[in-house]
Amino acid sequence: MLDLQTPVQFVKGIGPRRAQELALKNILTVEDLLYHLPYRYEDRTNFCNVIDLQPGEKTSILVEVMTTGLNITARNRLRIFELAGRDETAVIRCKWFHSEYLAQRKIFRKGQIVIFHGKFEVDRYGSGTLQVINPEFEILDQKINPSDSLEMGRIVPVYEAIKSCSSRVLRRAIYRCLLDLQQLPEILPAEVLIRHNLTNRKLALNESHFPSETTSLGDLAKKETPALQRLIFEELFLLEVGVRWKRQQHRTVPGIPFAIGLNIRETIKKILPFHPTNSQKKAFGELVSDMRQNIPMNRLLQGDVGCGKTIVAMEAIAIAVENGFQVGLMAPTEILAEQHFFYAKQLYTKLDYQIDLLKSGLRKKERAYLLEQLRKGNSQILIGTHALLQSDVEFKNLGLVIIDEQHRFGVLQRFNLMRKGTYPDTLVMTATPIPRTLSMTLYGDLDVSVIDEMPPNRTPIETRLLEEKERIFAYRLIEEQVQKGHQVYFLCPLIEESEKLDLKAATKTFEHLNNEIFPMFKVELLHGRLKSHEKDAIMCRFSSGATNILVSTTVVEVGVDVANATVMFIEHAERFGLAQLHQLRGRVGRGQNKSYCFLMQGSKTVTPEAHQRLSCLESTTNGFEIAEKDLEIRGPGEFFGTRQAGLPTLRVSNLLRDQKLLLKARKEAIYFVDNSSNRSNLRNMVQSLNNKWKKRYGLIGVG
Repeated sequence: MLDLQTPVQFVKGIGPRRAQELALKNILTVEDLLYHLPYRYEDRTNFCNVIDLQPGEKTSILVEVMTTGLNITARNRLRIFELAGRDETAVIRCKWFHSEYLAQRKIFRKGQIVIFHGKFEVDRYGSGTLQVINPEFEILDQKINPSDSLEMGRIVPVYEAIKSCSSRVLRRAIYRCLLDLQQLPEILPAEVLIRHNLTNRKLALNESHFPSETTSLGDLAKKETPALQRLIFEELFLLEVGVRWKRQQHRTVPGIPFAIGLNIRETIKKILPFHPTNSQKKAFGELVSDMRQNIPMNRLLQGDVGCGKTIVAMEAIAIAVENGFQVGLMAPTEILAEQHFFYAKQLYTKLDYQIDLLKSGLRKKERAYLLEQLRKGNSQILIGTHALLQSDVEFKNLGLVIIDEQHRFGVLQRFNLMRKGTYPDTLVMTATPIPRTLSMTLYGDLDVSVIDEMPPNRTPIETRLLEEKERIFAYRLIEEQVQKGHQVYFLCPLIEESEKLDLKAATKTFEHLNNEIFPMFKVELLHGRLKSHEKDAIMCRFSSGATNILVSTTVVEVGVDVANATVMFIEHAERFGLAQLHQLRGRVGRGQNKSYCFLMQGSKTVTPEAHQRLSCLESTTNGFEIAEKDLEIRGPGEFFGTRQAGLPTLRVSNLLRDQKLLLKARKEAIYFVDNSSNRSNLRNMVQSLNNKWKKRYGLIGVG
């Protein structure tokens, strides 16, 4: 007998070898197999007469086998298995390439009744009649009604094949599981099922895999059948239960109630280099309110590039240090970490804080001394990259953790840095605006502050989408800007995820600009293979104005704040995501001078979708509008381009398509977790969900 936790190898038709293949997709148990849902459905309820077939039509036919044979072409020795079949109206030919096993195993015999499904096309190299290449088929006993078949005569589920586990193999294995399962316990609370009129779990899985004849193929494609809607709700509910549980757990541990009196407020006023915007004041007020409480702060600070998030974070750092605690600030790149380090040194000059930078390239003695000072508590602010997570980095009394560009880190990395203190406050920052739908799921355990106001006197950036023939126009404007004393970023894309190719392309661009286009200017090249001190020197020269044009790869994010830079030229802009392009654009326009962003399209690699994305960037500078459009075009699975962001691998739901269900599921999950009468039962349930679902949802999953 099967149950949900039966290893999948014991399902008939799977076995040990196929079980190993399924494990590559995290399908280990019967339950995992049942949640491997079809990616599409085909209506095979009606068989077409052979005489009525049309070129390009994908349909099913029911024929009697006439002849079979293995033919070898004289030209290239290609082996083709051919079959001729007929119904009451006409004859049709079926062909399979490289399928000698059909002949060797004598799969087909004269007189058999067979159902074929595929796309029928004209044989341009033969008689000019219709044929079907590599069709799906099922051989029937003449006494069996075709409508009883799993493959034909019905709406048939089509699955993503996993190595030797073809769609047909999976279809039959799943059917046996549903047939043999003695029990399929309900996973949703009874009151939730009633409130939302959701079908039970058993029926939902049955109908999702093997829809009844009355089911609309259109509703299946749009995931709008009652069965699929129930599974979508279930998936989102369980996900939101996990997020809510984590949020509650964070708020049950003792935090640090920071004192924020008049003296600290006066200290903060001393470091402010400018009058903050109303949006900055509001965000800082929310941080202050959190830091005063005796539970840990867990807050996300969102805002466009250049909106002033960093100064708000620096104010929070001052509160922690003035209270006698240490601060750890983690950035995704060394350049960004160095930018924070130099900015902090400049900002806290009057306060004489001990600020250190942990980066690669430190001598052994330097590193050892820095870590010793950290353990003793003498180092008050430590800034660095992933290096902060290393086991030998030990704080004496870590009180505040700040993570810049959170989406570039894994969720567990955030927690690992927090564990270096005793429930420190945590501030997560991102300049990638996150649509509300994704934010609720990605950062549901965090409170959210948004800075949606740019500092005054900022001149809007003019963005222009260019074709190759307009390159000369951009070069002329770049020349004019440099002659006026301004500077230019020239970005080259990552090509095929290859640093070697990336470097080669950037080097070629650098040589072309330096030797042929702008020999009169100082042009430098920045890339990921440079040593740390070399990168420092290049960035220092660019910041000081000694370098006119900086050519950079995307291996190293350009994170320097140079108010004098007025042009961002992005080569092959279609290869970037919208959010990344928006961030790159934000590197200019930081002063009062008019700034430009040129998006150069490649001549051969621009798809209609890519052009749509770039046009969106050309028409607006609002980061949240851009993020919503990016999510709409690319879908949630590709929004960040990496699972490091913690985005769950959802099997049936879609955070964009299913927003209404997400809101309902979230509301129910919040009520379920917050109002559970038996906390120990709730804990056990969440732990059980964690064990079953963690591999499915990745880092952000339940638990």
